Amino acid sequence: EPFLTRYLLGPHKNLSETQVFNEIYPVWTYSYLALLFPVFLATDYLRYKPVVLLQGLSLIVTWFMLLYAQGLRAVQFLEFFYGIGTATDIAYYSYIYSIVDVNLYQKVTSYCRSATLVGYTVGSVSGQVLVSVAGWSLFSLNVISLTSISIAFGTAWFLPMPRKSLFFHHVSSQQLGWEMKVMDCKNGSAVRDHPNVQRAPGWEDETKVPLKGEGHSAEKQEQKVDIVKVLKDLWRDFLQCYSSRTMLCWSVWWALSTCGYFQVINYAQGLWEMVLPSHSTDIYNGAVEAASTLLGAVAVFVVGHIKTSWAMWGEVALALFSFLIAAAVYIMDTVRNIWVCYASYVVFRIIYMLLITIATFQIATNLSVERYALVFGVNTFIALALQTLLTLIVVDASGLGLDIFTQFMIYASYFAAISLVFLGSGIYSIIRAYRRRQQLQSRS
Repeated sequence: EPFLTRYLLGPHKNLSETQVFNEIYPVWTYSYLALLFPVFLATDYLRYKPVVLLQGLSLIVTWFMLLYAQGLRAVQFLEFFYGIGTATDIAYYSYIYSIVDVNLYQKVTSYCRSATLVGYTVGSVSGQVLVSVAGWSLFSLNVISLTSISIAFGTAWFLPMPRKSLFFHHVSSQQLGWEMKVMDCKNGSAVRDHPNVQRAPGWEDETKVPLKGEGHSAEKQEQKVDIVKVLKDLWRDFLQCYSSRTMLCWSVWWALSTCGYFQVINYAQGLWEMVLPSHSTDIYNGAVEAASTLLGAVAVFVVGHIKTSWAMWGEVALALFSFLIAAAVYIMDTVRNIWVCYASYVVFRIIYMLLITIATFQIATNLSVERYALVFGVNTFIALALQTLLTLIVVDASGLGLDIFTQFMIYASYFAAISLVFLGSGIYSIIRAYRRRQQLQSRS
């Protein structure tokens, strides 16, 4: 992927810069947004594995077309299939929670994220070495990618099929209206079911004791999916989650910054191509992507050991780091030196990965697994909606269709505006907390 723009502009596809930046890349944004919510529901309803297989198949089609499709319309269609592949990411990340015990959630989350990180890093480094040292063609790199994706698709067929999911396929005593007991294995006493116990992975196998021989009817009732009730439950949870000012603050930053982040990483290769055309010199996109990913992972690891009052200083920190992001994008855009562009991009990604980790932790701290998925899904959807609007106005040929340098100046201004908003909000929060403390002291 770090060499995608060069490949599309090169002799294999022979597309123009305007076609790639203003007519092809926006299709991914639109398709991702359109598919995200339906895929979110389908993933839970179909219990993950079919959607994981769909992701593999869509990526196979994407890379096959990347190798052999020709012309603007064909490559735009290719972007649509890539939108399917990215929208179905949720199936990969949530599948594991349906087949492991709840006390393994933190460990398996680390495994899944690490697998993605390692894969992206190895791919970026391998691509750079094969291009710069071995002199391989970009067509050959895409053959390797297609082979890798095909192996992953074949592997996915051997995954076990989950028996439950977060929203559609869990048994609730309130939903089914029939009584059941759970045997407390520690003391042998029978206790009334608790929703938290019901939703723990694996509880169905050993602890369910239906009364009056209603086991078979219960299974049938469990299979009857009331999508209207599920949507109502999701809406109720949505209102409860976002009623917290802290949750709302971190979620707003998540959505706004992720929108800008997507735009920058989507069009960074285009900016580098304009600063230093790849047909006249060697490029190091793969090495830069690998370095930014690894250094970002180090920053994420370090932030896990930082002890501070994010409730007090979180908004000010978001403002400060958002300003640094704006500065990095501005330097990337105005200093027309490829090495400065590379360095600014690495700084940009490190800061974003650092902040998104803090935001993830702050949001997830007081959420159940169901609400965790809901809030993150909503935040991503809002980010994509904003990105679609930004793409339609700034990038798309049917909108302003601005050149790449003007686009990045707008992105830098966008992050600067985010910084000002959260600086004002942070100062207000600190003053309010200080006054509250003063009032408590005066009362005491």
